[in-house]
Amino acid sequence: MFPKRALLSPLFALALALAGCSCQYEPTWDSLDSRPLPGWYDQAKFGIFVHWGVFSVPSYGSEWFWWYWQKQQQPSYVDFMKKNYPPDFQYQDFAPLFTAEFFDAKRWADIFAASGAKYVVLTTKHHEGFTLWGSKYSWNWNAVDTGPKRDLVDEVATAVRANGNLRLGLYHSLFEWFHPLFLQDAANVFKTNLFPTSKSLPELYEIVNKYKPEVLWSDGDGDAPYQYWNSTSFLAWLYNESPVRETVVTNDRWGVGTMCQHGGFYTCTDRYNPGHLLKHKWENCMTIDQKSWGFRRDAQLSDFLTIEHLVATLVETVSCGGNLLMNVGPTHDGRIVPIFEERLRQMGQWLGVNGEAIYNTSAWRAQNDTATPGIWYTWKPQEKTIYAVFLQWPTGGNVTLNVPVVSEGKTQVTLLGYAQPLKWTSVKPTGLTVFLPSFSIGQMPCYWAWTLKLTGAG
Repeated sequence: MFPKRALLSPLFALALALAGCSCQYEPTWDSLDSRPLPGWYDQAKFGIFVHWGVFSVPSYGSEWFWWYWQKQQQPSYVDFMKKNYPPDFQYQDFAPLFTAEFFDAKRWADIFAASGAKYVVLTTKHHEGFTLWGSKYSWNWNAVDTGPKRDLVDEVATAVRANGNLRLGLYHSLFEWFHPLFLQDAANVFKTNLFPTSKSLPELYEIVNKYKPEVLWSDGDGDAPYQYWNSTSFLAWLYNESPVRETVVTNDRWGVGTMCQHGGFYTCTDRYNPGHLLKHKWENCMTIDQKSWGFRRDAQLSDFLTIEHLVATLVETVSCGGNLLMNVGPTHDGRIVPIFEERLRQMGQWLGVNGEAIYNTSAWRAQNDTATPGIWYTWKPQEKTIYAVFLQWPTGGNVTLNVPVVSEGKTQVTLLGYAQPLKWTSVKPTGLTVFLPSFSIGQMPCYWAWTLKLTGAG
């Protein structure tokens, strides 16, 4: 049904030839990894991850509920089911309860845009195998045949694009915990490939052709190598022939051994935050709820990261050349609960003042300052502008930066959100001390981190 080797269509090949383009990608990592990352992704810096599925119904423990309950039989999950559901209740019985009656895709898109995010990545299918669209390859285990009886992916895609400020990304799990064909292939030590051929790969082609995502976020290799998943052939098709071949970006989770080695951007591990500059573009995917990607009814207030922590994570990530993908987990009925919405809108408030130091920036020659802890740098080389974001307001009313090279009469320093230039004095051997305005709390341009903008500095 799908080619073992992705080839260019004759018309597309002709168009490339006429344009003088030699950008056909072969199904090898050397060729695929040579593809330049589309520029929009690096400029965006910040996206929202959304984990939603049947696991949102029990909403207990984590999105790995089925695995922990049935496979590992963890006592807390087993006890939860014994106390709350009949003895013969199966995980599949949760699907009709995945109702989404309060789901409003436009409201979601409005909240995500208000956060300052530039792209949204929705879980189309997690490891449980339930697809949020009416997949031809997931009969009766999808959101159109059961549960909400709606194409949730289409609703999100439509609302995201209509918003005008967001790009669409789709997450897809390669493997499924309990699918009989995957279990059969695993028992054969992946010498057979019944599952990817009949299920996983057809789904990938389906969502790309139907929804045209600009981020394709793969996950869940099931301990199988990329050859089993036929990942390189699929990616060659994606980069050469797909409807998003020019703009799509991909991550690094395409089989055992590919993470942090191959792909458009690296994720390396969940909540990856190296704290230093990497040679390859990377992404920090992390959760507002520290203990789960999916919604949890049993979450405590202390489980949710504060806005101060989230802003600091964004600043550190961008300073080190990464993008931040911040996760929320909606409820089974389609709500983004108030604490998630509050964090997203707070992030948007901060970016409304300081976004100039985040969007369209590059990593500078120094990531953080060595004189004053908690200061992170970005810059815009075209404008020869340096940004220094400090996470704590100094008690002495001034802040010292020892990395920038400044010159009297040329260097100007401003505070984003404050109109007047700031006074400063140079320090030896390099750097400067900046004298901050005296603010009351109500006069602060923002409340969680502040940005110094330096022009005419080296």
